[in-house]
Amino acid sequence: MATEDDLDQLERMFRQLQIEWEKFFGGVEKKPPNELRGRVEAIVKKYAYTEIRNNTERFRYQALASRFNTFNELWNKRMRAIEEGRPLGLHGRAAIAAALVPGAASAAATGASARAAVTPGPGGEFRVRSPEKDESAVRGLYEKFLQARQEAGEKGTVKFDNFQKLIGQQASRIMADKGAQAVDFRLETKDGKVSLKAKVVKQG
Repeated sequence: MATEDDLDQLERMFRQLQIEWEKFFGGVEKKPPNELRGRVEAIVKKYAYTEIRNNTERFRYQALASRFNTFNELWNKRMRAIEEGRPLGLHGRAAIAAALVPGAASAAATGASARAAVTPGPGGEFRVRSPEKDESAVRGLYEKFLQARQEAGEKGTVKFDNFQKLIGQQASRIMADKGAQAVDFRLETKDGKVSLKAKVVKQG
């Protein structure tokens, strides 16, 4: 495989790895994504002592490897905190959330007790304007998420409370960072894995 293809694969896998770690730390997944991390690490190590002649590819590899090493250290710290029963704090969570791109994020909204689910938009999106009030949209997204996971053959139970919390945190961060009025969330299934995509809505 050519270097460029390896780097494309590394970038895709690293983005998915970020999402999987966020799911784990948010309680959506029960096990850390160690297998995927090992595959990412293998590509990083493959080029660590290999001369990359193309300047663009070399710079790209160095940037990806640096980001992976930074995140890897954060994930290890948070794992140690969990194992030792210490509070996670906000620094690792904030650093990880800040580096996730809005188009590839899983997420969440804190709401009251409404149980009715809304129907998605024409593109399958569920719009969240206020994480505190839009529980109906979050519940609709949650039900579609469970259905998609079942169809993809994914195992493990996802609690609504954990899902709602993740959506709220992500929606709040995106709206604050991007000056958005709302966030559209939709589902995407790729390689047997269901993930959430977030789209900024400037006027909603």
